Amino acid sequence: MPPPGITVEIVASNTLSDLRRREADIAVRNTRPADPELIAKKVRDDTAHLYATENYLARIGGLHAMPDMSRVDFIGFDDNDPFFEGLNALGMNLAPHNFPVLTGSHLVNWELVKQGIGVGVMATRIGDAEPLVRRAAPWLELFESPVWLVAHRKVKTSQRVRLIFDLLAKEIAAL
Repeated sequence: MPPPGITVEIVASNTLSDLRRREADIAVRNTRPADPELIAKKVRDDTAHLYATENYLARIGGLHAMPDMSRVDFIGFDDNDPFFEGLNALGMNLAPHNFPVLTGSHLVNWELVKQGIGVGVMATRIGDAEPLVRRAAPWLELFESPVWLVAHRKVKTSQRVRLIFDLLAKEIAAL
């Protein structure tokens, strides 16, 4: 719970809020910002895997080797290029038709995976704990990404925002 007098509004979106224009005070990101007006603290490293339901994997005949990945319907993102290029950099031979569903919300993406619509990526600690899915390609190396807490440089002058920044850093690091 936040301290008295502080209201926390959570914006769950894959769209990056513009911290310079104060669209948000604090953001959780997977890349370190290059903007000198922003401060960042790396709070942890995370891993992720591809997940799908048993029914979906049975429908496509399973995923046993890299060539099988070209049969997959991936649940993608509205800004899908990094995901698409990252999968192909691993040796997959994917095309835009492998991403028939795109969403601007990672939460919606995950729900679609759990409903058996296709394969999606999720943090290992969440995906492995979800009984509705399993790792779609357990032979595939896991994805690694840093987790950064980012704020406008003026966070140092706002005791309230700094308090929440420090609390979030502590809690996210403990996950």
